[in-house]
Amino acid sequence: MTPTVFYHPLYSALPLPEHHRFPLAKYQALHQSLQSLPLRWQQANPISREALTRIHEPTYVDALLQGSLDPLSLRCIGFPWSPLLLERTRLSVGATVMAARHACEEGCALQISGGYHHAHRERGSGFCLFNDLVLAGDLMIAEGRAERVLICDLDVHQGDGSATLCQGRDDIITLSLHAERNFPGNKAHSHLDFPLPDGMQDDAYLETLSQALELALRLYAPDLILYQAGIDVHRDDELGYLALSDEGVRQRDRFVFETAQTRGIAIAAVPGGGYRRDWSALVPLHRILFEEALACCLR
Repeated sequence: MTPTVFYHPLYSALPLPEHHRFPLAKYQALHQSLQSLPLRWQQANPISREALTRIHEPTYVDALLQGSLDPLSLRCIGFPWSPLLLERTRLSVGATVMAARHACEEGCALQISGGYHHAHRERGSGFCLFNDLVLAGDLMIAEGRAERVLICDLDVHQGDGSATLCQGRDDIITLSLHAERNFPGNKAHSHLDFPLPDGMQDDAYLETLSQALELALRLYAPDLILYQAGIDVHRDDELGYLALSDEGVRQRDRFVFETAQTRGIAIAAVPGGGYRRDWSALVPLHRILFEEALACCLR
């Protein structure tokens, strides 16, 4: 069965200031690129306020929804506030939740945006307002679709928000492979952290990933993986300190999907980060995630 991908046209509709670092246009271009693959598509629905307050402080949620968050907090997030920003974010968070539900039913699903792993309970950071990964895991457990969820975060930046939100929980497990010296400066404590040295290349990275994921599955036995597949691990990324090649990114994604399939674990994937001034160069790298998911489902 071909995987289902969740998407909304508003993903690339948000106007940003000139020279803003976030490559928003890549989502529409990625959607266009993926039309050549035999994927199934569903349009995302926005997440509700009530769902957001399951993991976020209600006063923080309301301040964002109403546009009353203080300027310093907005600066930490990195986006100027607008109603469209909140609409887009709620759609993207909703898409991750929908992908997680679909994965629990059919084994595998993806969405084109998402991966807001720097969002904490009462604050946002690093282009992340609400933590879609933790919320999706929390809802799948509450709905009885999963007993234990593994957030497998392979973005170059540590998922500090996911780590803090899941501290003290034994039903949502956080695994992070990240560049040790990269953002955030003050790392949180995931259940399993693997800080990596600058310039790590394909072979060393893939060996570390193999050991890390095997350890996570052996210790925690999840029945759902939420996969953050950041391409900012690539050697040409302008905000990443690692050095994976195109083929290294492909082998990474293939390994995660094949591991989930072999173990009979449902998996929902989001593209995560990737930063270049020439944002069009990001599209083929993000496309790899969907190609490998499709190939795995068709095997």
